[in-house]
Amino acid sequence: MKKENIEKLYNLFWIFIFGCVAGWIIEGLWTFIKKGVIINHSAVVIGPFNMAYGLCACVLSAMLYKHRNDNNFKLFIIGFVGGTILEYLMSIGMELVLGFTAWDYSAKPFNINGRVCLMYSLFWGLLAIFWIKTIYPFVINFIKKLDYDIGKRLAIGLAIFLVCDMLLTYSAVERAQAAERGIPPQNAYEEVLDRTFNKEYLTNMFNNNWGGGK
Repeated sequence: MKKENIEKLYNLFWIFIFGCVAGWIIEGLWTFIKKGVIINHSAVVIGPFNMAYGLCACVLSAMLYKHRNDNNFKLFIIGFVGGTILEYLMSIGMELVLGFTAWDYSAKPFNINGRVCLMYSLFWGLLAIFWIKTIYPFVINFIKKLDYDIGKRLAIGLAIFLVCDMLLTYSAVERAQAAERGIPPQNAYEEVLDRTFNKEYLTNMFNNNWGGGK
């Protein structure tokens, strides 16, 4: 792989991590302000990482970079359409992999199958402008200030950790769903899952839509 492509992948990875953590913080604060409760909106059982926001950060960057100097209306339309499509696909993907989605917009006006709705599509449009004009330049400048060799080692280590974390999350969801059906743990590993990343833990993580009893 060419050095230029490696650097692009390096930048994209750290943009992904920034999106994961920033989204986790913002959604957590929003839930606390709105409902007065603390909910762990992470997508994995260990760490403050919401992959949906990380993926959104990467996709927004890829979609908008070459349009970063265009007018705000064009950026809004790109974000509106692209963000809506992305959110719909993420909803389907989560349902196929985990058997549930962490959001349901069925009660909101102008929704499509409860997966997307007009209000959040408008939000995607506004976010696109704010992202590429303000947040993206800040994130890229911060990445460039990191020592590249140290940053690369950290990125590799963190990538391995996240893969393991995602596998652990998948097995925790599968085990919690089995426990809901009355199936006892089959080994020591499942016993640990029952004590740690169980139904209660997952319910808090996935906003009460974790899919128990699948």
